[in-house]
Amino acid sequence: MPNHSIHHVTAVTAHIGQNLQFYTGVLGLRLVKKSVNQDDVSAYHLFYADAVGTPGTDMTFFDWPSAGSNLPGPGTVALTVFRVPQGSLDFWHDRLEAASAFPHLGEGHLLFNDPEGQRLELVEDKRSSDAVPWTSEVPEEKAIRGILGVDIESARPESTAKVLTDILGYKRLSSGYFETDDEAARVRLVVSGANRLGRVGAGGVHHVAFRVKDDEELLAMQAKVEAAGISTSGYIDRFYFHSLYFREPGGILFELATEGPGFASDESMEELGKHLALPPFLENRRDEIESGLKPLPT
Repeated sequence: MPNHSIHHVTAVTAHIGQNLQFYTGVLGLRLVKKSVNQDDVSAYHLFYADAVGTPGTDMTFFDWPSAGSNLPGPGTVALTVFRVPQGSLDFWHDRLEAASAFPHLGEGHLLFNDPEGQRLELVEDKRSSDAVPWTSEVPEEKAIRGILGVDIESARPESTAKVLTDILGYKRLSSGYFETDDEAARVRLVVSGANRLGRVGAGGVHHVAFRVKDDEELLAMQAKVEAAGISTSGYIDRFYFHSLYFREPGGILFELATEGPGFASDESMEELGKHLALPPFLENRRDEIESGLKPLPT
């Protein structure tokens, strides 16, 4: 069965400079692509990932300065989980405490917040030692290795569970967890006590993307999703990968994204993230787009 592990998580920030400093300077991620939201070219879209932009390692952000604060509740992603090597949590606790990220250390995991309240978690993973390291900001033996999964608050948990098992091929475990067969990814369904739906805003997640190998699998998954009675966006060319979006019955926006072509399609590995990158279909609007963007801190 295909491994539909996490491809990326896309979140919202209202303070892009602060966001850039935290995710690169504190967490040690690499800015591998500085682009724009292809559906709203007035907004930056920043991609943070490992040293080479491997699918499954990137957390991305839309820059929406006027966005209200995220409102947790059903229909939202509650938490993003990163992998770290075993024995690294004390290091991360001290580093995040110094960054005022409110770390809370548990058995094998560490909860914390980014400066806008984005809920994040580090989980020790014995398999992470062979992964590609991130950047020199953090010692290689401590560095984050990628995204393990997400917690989601569903307005219709059993319907969401069917999407995870019947469409994405996850195994249902105890305590609300779902995993891929090879344990490369996990999703947890969280029961919310809120009596109203959540609302995505700054400090929250816009959508979570699951990995597919190529266009052939993407189109096969489109047929599978639509056969289950769920509407989709249809095939979308994002240039760096190809996508399909659908809102699962519990209210969370899911994306399916291909492994390629990849972030090095228009920049060398050495130059990733250093310049404003636009897909070919936006290149003729570069002057207009650049004039509407504020400079990012270096």
